[in-house]
This record gives sequence, C-alpha cells and structure tokens, in this order.
Amino acid sequence: ATRYQILLSINNAVITRTTAHAFFQALAAELRRHFDYSRLSINLYDESEQALSYFSAADGIAPAGISSMESRPLSKGAIARMVIQSGQPVIIDDLTRYTDLSSIGSLVKAGLKSTLAFPLVVRNKTLGTIHFSYKEAPPFISELAEILTEVSRQVALAVDNMSAHMKLNALNKNLVRAKKYLMAQSGEYQTDGFHYASPVMGEIMAVIGRVADTGVPVLITGETGTGKDYLARCIHNQSTRREHLFVKINCPALSAPLFESELFGHAKGAFTGADVERAGRFEMADKGTVFLDEIADLPTTLQAKLLEVIQERRFERVGDNRPLSADFRVIAATNRDIRTSIAQGTFRNDLYYRLNTVTIQVPSLRERKEDIPLLMVRITAEQAKRLNCPPPHYPDKTLAWLADYSWPGNVRQLKNLVKQMVILRPGQVIGVREIQKAVGEDMAEPAPAGKRVLTWAEAERQSIVRALKKSNGAVGGRNGAARVLGLPRSTLQYRLRKHKINPRDYQTNP
Repeated sequence: ATRYQILLSINNAVITRTTAHAFFQALAAELRRHFDYSRLSINLYDESEQALSYFSAADGIAPAGISSMESRPLSKGAIARMVIQSGQPVIIDDLTRYTDLSSIGSLVKAGLKSTLAFPLVVRNKTLGTIHFSYKEAPPFISELAEILTEVSRQVALAVDNMSAHMKLNALNKNLVRAKKYLMAQSGEYQTDGFHYASPVMGEIMAVIGRVADTGVPVLITGETGTGKDYLARCIHNQSTRREHLFVKINCPALSAPLFESELFGHAKGAFTGADVERAGRFEMADKGTVFLDEIADLPTTLQAKLLEVIQERRFERVGDNRPLSADFRVIAATNRDIRTSIAQGTFRNDLYYRLNTVTIQVPSLRERKEDIPLLMVRITAEQAKRLNCPPPHYPDKTLAWLADYSWPGNVRQLKNLVKQMVILRPGQVIGVREIQKAVGEDMAEPAPAGKRVLTWAEAERQSIVRALKKSNGAVGGRNGAARVLGLPRSTLQYRLRKHKINPRDYQTNP
C-alpha cells in the first residue's frame, strides 16, 4: 500500500471511535495490518508532573512489571524520556545492548529485541510517544522508521482529537451532573410547592408571573426567613432561562481577596494554588440567572466592580487579559432598608437604580396570618412524606395560637418548628403547650406594640435558661431541662454548646 493509503486507512479506522479503549483497539488492529509489530504502546506525557501514562492498554507482548494502569515518572521510561527530551525518533535495533537502562531490561526478558519510538507532537506540544517493538529487528529498518515517522504524525492528530473529545465528554457529564444536582437542590422552590392563602402573597405571585419572562433586574426585600431565595428561584423557573443555571452568590461571604476569583474565575497559574483554570459565577450563569443574596452587605469597595460587570456583561478572569462576556439575568435580595443604607453611605446609589427596575417587598409572616395554618398543614405533610413517618396533627386551638404568634424567624422558623414536631412527635396531636415549649415561653404571647421582638436565637437561649433554672441546672433525668423543653438530651446538649451555656451556672443547690 502507498503511504497515503496507509494514513487514510488509519484515519478511517479511528474516526468514529468515542472511547480511549475502542480508539486504541481499532488503531492497533489497523497498524498491525501494515507493520506486524510484536508490541504497540502509546504513552501520554504530563509535563507538569513529569510523568507518563498509557493512553490505553498496550497491545501485544506484555513485559513483566509493566502495568498499563499506573502512572510512572518520566525517569522510569528510558526510551520515552529520550524521545521526549530530544523531540526526535529513537531507533534501537538491538535492545540487548542497553539492558542497564530502566525498563529496557523487562522488554528484553519478554523476548523483544528491537524498538522504534516516535514523538507525538501537535502544534509544538508533545502529547507523548508511540512505540513499535519487535521480537527480531525488522528488515529495512531505516525505511520503516521513515514511514512510521509519518504515521506517528497522523496518530498524534488522532490522539489529540480523541483526548479533546474525552475531556469535553467528561466536562459535559460533570455539567449535567451539576445541573441535575442544582435542580434537585432547588426542587423545593418550585411554584407548585409555594403555599399561601393571603391576598398580599397572591399579588406578589402575580407580579412574579408578569416579570419572569421580561429579563429585567428584580430586587427582593424583606426580613430574614421570609422566602426571598424561594421567590428568586420561582422567577428563574418561570422564565425562558429555566434550562440554564441559577447561580446564587452569597454577598456577605465575598471577601475582597476572593471577590474577583470567585465571580470572574481565574486562569491556570494566576496565583499560588490556581492549578487549573476555573470559571467564575458570572460565566457559569451565562444564559441563566445570577442571584445576589444579601446585596446590601457587600462592601462599598466591591460594589463598583459589581456594577461594572452588571452594566457591561463583560469581565476578565484573574491572570488573563482576554475579555469574556456572559448573558445573565440579575435578581438581588436584601433584608436591609436600601434607602437607609444609601443615606448612610454604605450602598451605592447607582447600583441601587441598576437593580431596582422591579422591587418586590415580601411581608413578614406575622403580616400574613392567613398563610400560617395552611403552611403548617402543607409543610407538615411534605416533611412527614420526606422523613417517612406519620404527620402530627394540629387542632384548631393550636393553629389559632400559631396564627397569633409573632414568628421572628418567619417562614424559616416555621419550617424548623414543623421538622422538629415531625421528628419528635410523629402521629401525635400537638397542643399549645408543646408548641410553647418548642418556641420559648417569652414569646408565647404576641409582642406588645413598641416592644422589640426577640430573634429566634435569643428566644431559644432564654427558653433554655428558664428550663435550666427550673431543673436546678440538671440537663437530663426525670426533672431535667431536656424533659422540661420536650427535647432529646443530645439535642439540648448541642444547643447548650451552640449558645455557650454552662448548666452549672444555674445550680442553686450544688
């Protein structure tokens, strides 16, 4: 066959292969047809690690002590090292003269007497080496080396394409996995799982329905625990961007040193520890939605950089001067009064107007009491199904008390209470007293007008302290604080550590 026909047949043999194993098997079978080798192997070269690994299992004779599954230092492969360092083919017609070199001795012991090794080079980058070994030196070895040099160039292109395909395939699988994970994580945020009966929440959901597909920025305000994150996901899931990622950015966690790397990504080697190229949050959100949670807590020094990206939709990775662009929708949320923050100089006026095309003010749970009984019943049913246990039952008297409760932690507090009841009192009838124990007696009545409402943590701490005083500092036992609170001892011990409470401080009779 002519050289052209050989190269064409090699290309045709491997072009449809989609895995490294299938690729190598097809390549080996085609090369054996023309060159009848005793052993064929392809080494991949990792320049950063100075290491070699097989592209796939070698074909033909398998010398003892050489595994096709393990990576090995370049220094352990004498022939491959010579090829890579010189960039030229290495032809050895009699291996028995070099048995003192590493790895050659095992070839000779396996009965191989001659080898021809060639560099695999694409775009001035050495991908690795290809080795043809024989039991006896082939005739016309110089002519054979000449044609195998051309073959190695064709193989290099094929290996490069196959490696790129494998990396892209792995990346796509990771992206699919990540998207499935994110969709699973956001599953509880689907609109049909959002329960409300109050007119004010009906109006908010109607606004969400109108703005979802417009792509305009939305600013969601409201107290902590009112469901701002939930509503942001509702907007995303009702928009045409729903098939792309919803990327949440927790603004209070963005420190100045990490701001650009986290949001814009970084190039490989941009700084110590940047071993691989990394996409930033804005790049990940291309065609999707960026959710800037607690935007008012972002330092003013970083707000200017954020504003520029939101305006231009362009940015550069750290350590790379190539501009990147992304098409993303912006939704922001805060539990602060933005106008007060602007007046105090802690929030940029221009950033506020960039985000404030549509504002949704989420009312606190105590402002929409009609929702509370419905939320208790629906969330109880959902949690009971998730935890595979019978749901507790709330009589009308209990639901009425819950509707009058001030709910300082809003819906988040209500969900935590529901989970606690489902876990600790499955299938039981829940009375007012059990609820009061769970939320803290200081908050058993609605807060008087003008009195500061305690936070959930403050109420929990006060409830524990009262119980410890009542139990003379005892945590467990018949009269212990855990029994008073209706909690497992282990749960109470965890909360004691969380609030840094020492039970001994409440022992009146040591």
